[in-house]
Amino acid sequence: MSHHRNGTLSGKPLQEFVLDGFQGGLQTQALLFALFLALYLAAVLGNLTMIVVITLDARLHSPMYFFLKNLSFLDLCYSSVIYPKALANVLSSAKVTSFGGCATQFFFFSMMGTTETLLLAVMAYDRFLAICSPLHYPITMCPSACARLVLGCYGGGCLNSGVQAILTFRLPFCSSNHIDHFFCDVVPLLQLTCTDTFVNKLVLFGICGLIIVGTTLGVLISYAYITVTILRMCSGAGRHKLFSTCGSHMTAVSLFYGTLFVMYAQPGGVASMEQGKVVSVFYTLVIPVLNPLIYSLRNKEVKDALRRLGHKLTAL
Repeated sequence: MSHHRNGTLSGKPLQEFVLDGFQGGLQTQALLFALFLALYLAAVLGNLTMIVVITLDARLHSPMYFFLKNLSFLDLCYSSVIYPKALANVLSSAKVTSFGGCATQFFFFSMMGTTETLLLAVMAYDRFLAICSPLHYPITMCPSACARLVLGCYGGGCLNSGVQAILTFRLPFCSSNHIDHFFCDVVPLLQLTCTDTFVNKLVLFGICGLIIVGTTLGVLISYAYITVTILRMCSGAGRHKLFSTCGSHMTAVSLFYGTLFVMYAQPGGVASMEQGKVVSVFYTLVIPVLNPLIYSLRNKEVKDALRRLGHKLTAL
């Protein structure tokens, strides 16, 4: 196979990629399809339920739940960008995706992931203001301020994904068009190039490392102040409620940031692509399934809202 420097294979414009997915025979593929389908349906159902409950219940119209609704929306989009195509490919022998389709999936996947990373830090900042500065909280976190923070998260996500997509898809993919993954991600794409990818890796690890480390520090500082404030409270019931609410967020942050750090913020963080695929399933599908459970099972207000919605539906 001849190498060219214009993003081609054998001198012809590259039109498509082949997503190799997971290795294994028909039985393994059938098991993967059933597992992915069950988890994806659970993610869709759980996150749609959170969005509907928060939208319909007036008692949940507060900044914390506004951010939580946006988190559920991101998780819903995050998994939907990847898994309908991945499920179709499991059943297909071709497993083909177009060049444009791959670039589009990569852009939106990267945008949703970056936006969620920033939003989790914003949610920690919201809890910091609510607990440590309750008198100024209604003014500081007014609806317009909340909207600006969310728009800022989306803006940061678009900026990062735009830079990553442009740098990645301008490269010449001339060693192969087979992507050793089940979706279009940056690491397996860089393995297909026949040119130096030092700049791409520098930008990838630099920007992703800065975002993940920066937001992690923001979350840790916020929760350090929150912990000190809660421990000073006299009411044991108040401490328990606040620790329960904040514990849900810290659980979600730890799961999401931990897997992203392993994948994108350190060179050689994943030993093999097969291991990388498993980690990818965790943060693109398992976490979107877990987040609604984490925030509903440990949150009395959400559980009460779910019960009220259930009573309304049964009364119809």
